[in-house]
Amino acid sequence: MSYWNSNKIVEEYSLPSTNPYGNFTVVDTVPENMLHMIHSHWYQFPPLNPMWYGILAFVVTVVGLCSICGNFVVIWVFMNTKALRSPANTLVVSLAVSDFIMMACMFPPLVLNCYWGTWIFGPLFCEVYAFIGNTVGCASIGNMIFITFDRYNVIVKGISGTPLSQKNTTLQVLFVWICSIMWCVFPFFGWNRYVPRGDMTACGTDYLTEDEFSRSYLYVYSVWVYIGPLALIIYCYFHIVSAVATHEKQMRDQAKKMGVKSLRTEEAKKTSAECRLAKVALTTVSLWFMAWTPYLIINWAGMFYPSVVSPLFSIWGSVFAKANAVYNPIVYAISHPKYRAALYKKLPCLACSTESADEGSATNSATTTTAEKYESA
Repeated sequence: MSYWNSNKIVEEYSLPSTNPYGNFTVVDTVPENMLHMIHSHWYQFPPLNPMWYGILAFVVTVVGLCSICGNFVVIWVFMNTKALRSPANTLVVSLAVSDFIMMACMFPPLVLNCYWGTWIFGPLFCEVYAFIGNTVGCASIGNMIFITFDRYNVIVKGISGTPLSQKNTTLQVLFVWICSIMWCVFPFFGWNRYVPRGDMTACGTDYLTEDEFSRSYLYVYSVWVYIGPLALIIYCYFHIVSAVATHEKQMRDQAKKMGVKSLRTEEAKKTSAECRLAKVALTTVSLWFMAWTPYLIINWAGMFYPSVVSPLFSIWGSVFAKANAVYNPIVYAISHPKYRAALYKKLPCLACSTESADEGSATNSATTTTAEKYESA
């Protein structure tokens, strides 16, 4: 550690020191016009080993390229395949758009900052960067919620549920994006603020300022964007699993009474297909929460246990969050048969192996508007 605490390291940096405290720290090479945004907490830490910047740049580059390519393919295939233009799939496209925007806007600046070992784009772009990241993150969970509601409407309510129309879906998407933008604008007007992260390569919400008004934004943010949606999704999937279990029991009992092994009716096929699609939605939502939980932990640790928050510790929440943008196209490529069939036609080199004809037929029939299908059954 003596090497990192010595002034010899200065010679290895291309940017001059701007540290008002005199000692050499992780903040030293931050542009002078950004010092007002940096909490004094970060001045106690020595510069990060350049190895960490290299690792971070490599990981984010791989994640960014995979996400941009994967989500672009999802958007392109869904928008150019007539059979996939259903109201429910509009939510899937909106989710892919939010993931695409996240990495298209997040990873190039982050990689450049890793090269320089500090934030080089000035205070305004720091705020814009954090605003975009928070907005698309909020939009992602909003889309997830409505996807889950659609599965709940299909499986739990069945034919008694309200059909999902294109108009309703469009309004849902607009609601998600407008609410996300409005919520993430508040830090520009003094309710919390956007500041550089501990490693000085990215920006996000301020969780170190010991002001209750500033912290109240993170309290509400945690409930609005994480705890509330998690509770809603758990509620929906609890009833989905219960409905599926009840249906399967009824089918087994009926088959037993009739003296047959199983009832392979068209209705059963549709229900089975809907259950498979519900698993896709559940997997996607689970991965989202796995990705954003570290970010929540870092924010709350910064508010109540700042001593455990170091520049290296602050990196991983962002890395996990950005990795979420890669999961969704992979999940749909593997688990969405109709998307997989369209992908095979348009880009055979990227297509996954298909299921049996019976399973594909059953699942394909489940991607259209649910209420209409059940009515026609």
